[in-house]
Amino acid sequence: MLVAGLLLSVALSLSFGAMHIPLRDVLLAFAHRLGLWTDMQLDETYAGVINVLRLPRILLGMLVGAALGISGAAIQGIFRNPLAEPGLIGISAGASLMAATIIVLEPMLLAGLSAILGYYLLAFGAFAGAGFAAFLIYQIAKSDGRPQVATMLLAGIAINALAGALTGIISYLSSEQQLRSITFWMLGSLGGASWEMVWCLLPFAGLAIVLLPFQARSLNAFALGESQADQLGMRSGRIKTQVVLLTTLAVGASVAVSGIIGFVGLLVPHIFRLLGGPDHKYVLPASALMGAFILTIADLLCRVLTAPIELPIGVITALLGTPVFLYILIKDKKKLLH
Repeated sequence: MLVAGLLLSVALSLSFGAMHIPLRDVLLAFAHRLGLWTDMQLDETYAGVINVLRLPRILLGMLVGAALGISGAAIQGIFRNPLAEPGLIGISAGASLMAATIIVLEPMLLAGLSAILGYYLLAFGAFAGAGFAAFLIYQIAKSDGRPQVATMLLAGIAINALAGALTGIISYLSSEQQLRSITFWMLGSLGGASWEMVWCLLPFAGLAIVLLPFQARSLNAFALGESQADQLGMRSGRIKTQVVLLTTLAVGASVAVSGIIGFVGLLVPHIFRLLGGPDHKYVLPASALMGAFILTIADLLCRVLTAPIELPIGVITALLGTPVFLYILIKDKKKLLH
């Protein structure tokens, strides 16, 4: 069902937008890419919009959604908490702080780097900030060479608060145009998508999407507690290191190219656990598929609802996610009361 829903969302996203493209022409464009039905003519304008604008944007959104979904599921498994998300280990806070710093300092101090890297200066800086924040939290949480989950959680709260305060100071000192750029980036957007960005994100997101499902058995053991997992032969310290490293790579790279997109990493694994059970053998790959599906639909809505003006995708994910999340909380509360 998730695969079918994802394929349908991709077809709708390619068809609808500021320019409507008939579904027949969407299918014909794919057929031409596969070398089929080449005798049938495809409108050049439609082909340009699909191949240059919409297809890379949709693929980027699918990669970002899959990375956020599977990373959220893995982090919740490590923390043994369905309300955990990748932001707990400082990825989003570190990325936003570095992005705001680059936006403000670029005209004064980083003009040379900007001339060389262009748009990718912001992406590289955000990725570096995400990685540094996660590394700092991980080092603080280490005890006797092993990261402690409870300490990591508390360190994450502290670093997130510090990074948020510093980002607020930088935003206060920025100009009106810089403040608009910071705000738009922190709300998330796929508007600058290109094939180059897709290829840049693919190794980082793909690595997590491929390797994290191999940790399913270990994460199932973690549900019993770290000591029980160790007794079952799991190397809990090594598992935590691998999961944190893979999620940092995936989410840091995703935030670097799309900005901060909330609720996907938190809500997607939680929804699937209610539908399909807690076995990480299914939760991890299904979270990747559901994350890609939700972000594709959210991107379609942000392009269509106020066309030709585009809404930030983080606003759409929050509007979609908040009612569902509140419903889940209320439903669980009723179960506890009974």
